[in-house]
Amino acid sequence: MTLPLTFVDAFTAELFKGNPAAVCILDGPRDDAWMRLVACETGMPATAFVNPMDDGFGLRWFKSAIELELCGHGTLASAHVLWEGGRLSAQQAARFHTRSGALSATRQNGWIELDFPALADEPADAPPGLVEALGATPAYIGRSRLDYIVEIDGDLVSGLRPDFVRLRRVDTRGVIVTGRSNDAAFDFVSRFFAPSTGLDEDSVTGSAHCCLGPFWARRLGKSSLVARQVSARGGTVKVTLNGDRVRLAGQAVTVFRGALAAGQ
Repeated sequence: MTLPLTFVDAFTAELFKGNPAAVCILDGPRDDAWMRLVACETGMPATAFVNPMDDGFGLRWFKSAIELELCGHGTLASAHVLWEGGRLSAQQAARFHTRSGALSATRQNGWIELDFPALADEPADAPPGLVEALGATPAYIGRSRLDYIVEIDGDLVSGLRPDFVRLRRVDTRGVIVTGRSNDAAFDFVSRFFAPSTGLDEDSVTGSAHCCLGPFWARRLGKSSLVARQVSARGGTVKVTLNGDRVRLAGQAVTVFRGALAAGQ
């Protein structure tokens, strides 16, 4: 017995750009140990497991042996696979039940738009080692429920070379580094570092934009923004505020379709 397994590059329309994810369509519930093993085998930044239900789809995300609480690119990739594979019509919304509550995705003019919770940040003192690990002078440090957010000069974001050994000691899921964009096509730029979870840098991080959206909306006085995550692979995220929710829009492209041996 096999299960469909698809590799998708998310938050990009180009192959081998954006953030890669594996999407496995299940035939019923699977135990955590099995999903962790599959995620370790794919080696992807996220492996999404989609379980069809009467009122949508169960969705869980794993990065190697760690289950993720919220994953934007894994959700976007999952919705892309459901539409591309004909499990949903182009007009149907993809509705997911997750650890972070109900999430949904719709297709909008060639983009996939995710409905995610907004994550507000509060000003915070720099934890020991953070500034030294980044090697840049912060204009602002805050913390959301998931991550630290650090604002620096936008010209410096792409050139950062963090000390990941030091950064691994900071008690947080990840560190978002961001600055205002000097490219008129984008409102802000960012990078996301998460060495404590086993990934030094994530290519394009949807969940980070749940915090970045409200953060830059306050500074720029606008509710719709276009962001660029300036990692080596790079990706674009459109962010729209909607009360205590954010809409994250991105594109996706399929890299590989295969089958996973599904024996327990």
